[in-house]
Amino acid sequence: MGGTDPAEPVLDRDEVDRALARLAAEHEAIETSLLALQDHAGRRLLEGAELTGVTKERWARAEASIALLWTYFDAYTDALRRAQQIRARRRWSSHEDLVALTELLRGACVTVPGSAEAAAGGPDAGRLSRRFTLAALVERINELYAAGLDVVIAADTVWSALPARIDLLSAELQRTRRLAHSVGVRPGEHPAGDDLERITRTLTKLREQVISDPLAFWVPASGSSAPGGGRPDTTVYDRQARALEDVRREVEAVLGVRRDAEQRLLKLRDVLSRADRTLAEARTARGEVLAKIAATEVPVVSGPPTALHEQLATAAEYRRRAQWHRLSPLLDALEQKAEDELQRARESLTAVTAPLAVRAELRGRLDAYRAKVARHGLAEDPLLVERYDIARRMLWSAPCDLRVAEQAVLRYQQAAAELLGAARVPGQGAPRDDGGTP
Repeated sequence: MGGTDPAEPVLDRDEVDRALARLAAEHEAIETSLLALQDHAGRRLLEGAELTGVTKERWARAEASIALLWTYFDAYTDALRRAQQIRARRRWSSHEDLVALTELLRGACVTVPGSAEAAAGGPDAGRLSRRFTLAALVERINELYAAGLDVVIAADTVWSALPARIDLLSAELQRTRRLAHSVGVRPGEHPAGDDLERITRTLTKLREQVISDPLAFWVPASGSSAPGGGRPDTTVYDRQARALEDVRREVEAVLGVRRDAEQRLLKLRDVLSRADRTLAEARTARGEVLAKIAATEVPVVSGPPTALHEQLATAAEYRRRAQWHRLSPLLDALEQKAEDELQRARESLTAVTAPLAVRAELRGRLDAYRAKVARHGLAEDPLLVERYDIARRMLWSAPCDLRVAEQAVLRYQQAAAELLGAARVPGQGAPRDDGGTP
């Protein structure tokens, strides 16, 4: 049996009146909260939904807790009413009244059946009954209310946020699908079409899961015990939104291909034509080098890029048939390959004509030194004339051995440098140099 602690003093009239006023205010606040919970849209949705998974388990416990709340509230109401009735008997309460009021207000005077706690999964659920003080009963009511409200708010928040966002994304998905179909991006024919089908399936399944098990998509706030503290888990939704954005960009790229296909094909033909002309020039130059330059390794020039021309013809056919989804990746690949082919042709021409460039450089160097010695009146020197004739004959005859010709030019340079040095008059500095450096 319950009761007050014998050592606890009996409340006086003022203490009783203050306690009753506080309990009456708490009673009104609890009643207001319970009625608000009873009318909460989230609770009504939970009661009418076909729940699964985590939400089904938690709502079963929460629903029992909410029912238990009313049982506890009724017990609280009865205890408070008894106390108010005792206090209302007399204006000045007798000692016996104050003892009874102290027992009601401070003692464990409220008995609740254990079956009620068992339904809510509460502590001491196996006991036949449980006794509370009014203060402990209010605390227990607050615990049950917070637990039930947390489930209701969490489910309502998820339902308010995710299904609407999924519906908006699904509408965007349908618009993207129509655009994709208009340019031939369909499942089995283009990767983006397959992605659209996968996103559709995922969003359909996600919406079903959110409706039946909203609490599976709830992330409680860390460190917060307030009811409804947390946020909806949008991980799956966000991933699908990003995937749809990627598909949308891909479809827009295909639409851009449809718009710019003719211009891009013309540019491709021009690039390949320039590559062909450059390779033809390189083949002609190679024949010239082989005829004019001796003892030189001249790289072989490849033929025209037949495979690229065939792919270009395929691209033109795709455009004619409006197969934009196939034309898009082909054009992207062809543009890069065509630029690579033009660069390769230019490098081939440079490599083939390198010996001619070396010969031209040697010719220029020989003439520059001859002009220099002529300015100093040494052009008719027999040694210089001899060495110049030898170098010139090698550089202007075919085939030209570049290694031997380079040595001849070097010998002419050395002889010129020696004569120019000997021609300097002591004390008057070096003769004026208007040409190249020896």
